Amino acid sequence: MYKINPRQLRMRYFKEKCLRVLCVLSLLISLCFLITLIGSIAYKSIPALTTSYLTIDVSIPATLDASKDNGRNLLRNAIFQLFPDTKTRKKKKALYALLSFSNETQLNTIIRNNTEFIGRTIQFKALLSDNSTHFLRKLDNTNDVKKITTKLSTYQQSALSSLYEEGYISWHFNTVFFTNGDSREPENAGIIGAIIGSIYVLGITLLISLPVGVAAALYLEEFAARNRFTEIIEININNLAAVPSIVFGLLGLNLFINHFSLARSSSIVGGLILSLLTLPVIIIASRSAIKAIPVSIKHGALALGASPVQVALHHTFVLSLPGILTGSIIGMARALGESAPLLMIGMVAFIADIPRTITDSATVLPVQIFIWSDSPERSFEALSSLASLILVIFLIAMNAVAIYLRKKYEKKW
Repeated sequence: MYKINPRQLRMRYFKEKCLRVLCVLSLLISLCFLITLIGSIAYKSIPALTTSYLTIDVSIPATLDASKDNGRNLLRNAIFQLFPDTKTRKKKKALYALLSFSNETQLNTIIRNNTEFIGRTIQFKALLSDNSTHFLRKLDNTNDVKKITTKLSTYQQSALSSLYEEGYISWHFNTVFFTNGDSREPENAGIIGAIIGSIYVLGITLLISLPVGVAAALYLEEFAARNRFTEIIEININNLAAVPSIVFGLLGLNLFINHFSLARSSSIVGGLILSLLTLPVIIIASRSAIKAIPVSIKHGALALGASPVQVALHHTFVLSLPGILTGSIIGMARALGESAPLLMIGMVAFIADIPRTITDSATVLPVQIFIWSDSPERSFEALSSLASLILVIFLIAMNAVAIYLRKKYEKKW
């Protein structure tokens, strides 16, 4: 009779405990890296959540023509009234440069939509420029203006300091970031254009890649003959899943733009390229889900008189749908984070207008983050961090939906 050596048994148990400890430790290390990454992005994005405004009284003459653009002159007169001792042209120009240029358009819109304001004095919250906001943030942390490094002149610094001390300046939530498109000025830059462009691109990708990918997976698993031709197709599908994404960008540039003359940097071209990118992923995930269906279900359906097409559509497809949806969502999440193939078709261009249709010039979140991170202005760093945080939240949400669908509809055979 074989006797177990107690020493070997203790050693085996010890190794098992070490393995479990190493697995838990690796999981904790990965979690720490993830928390550090998200925490670092969130910390850098805090300055982008707020912006500064100057509350001033704007006098609108009774003889003003509302159809003309008078915002610039009205704002200049309003801010000059706060500093009546300012006489030189250079100081007046420096004083008006504290405000953002978008205030002129906003004030013109207010006057056109509210003609009853003509002949009255209204209170207007003027958005300050990026340099002014950056100076005020540093002013909160130190009382010594001489220690602040800024692009503002000495006169502008003293003017802002006096306005801040007298209570004319207030901080508000940066709604501009969520309502505006891209802009050269950080205080006017927003993300809504990139979000709409991402929705258009992902919508086109889903409409093309999901039905084609599922149909291809059903054909390869249920109807295709096992010969050299299908083997070549399977090998190429697996190889395409590992091809660098920029190669798909070169293919889309040559095929959709140069050959079919589609609009450059449009959502439809981006969607077509990303559909080619996600198609192998969806096919592989769908085939894995179809393979997981027990053969006894297919044989039972055939024994009851169902045709092969009915078995594939009414049984195999329905039962494998949770796995198909999970793989499709993961593939879409990968497409949402891609930027390299979209750079090849011109989506890196500066696009201030919000896209209305799928043929308009557009950009997506990863490309918008790339553009802002390459800008020299300091505030674009916080804007790109906040946009990155939103992108990470979208990716986590999509993966959470995939996990939920798999857990809820998954069946164990």
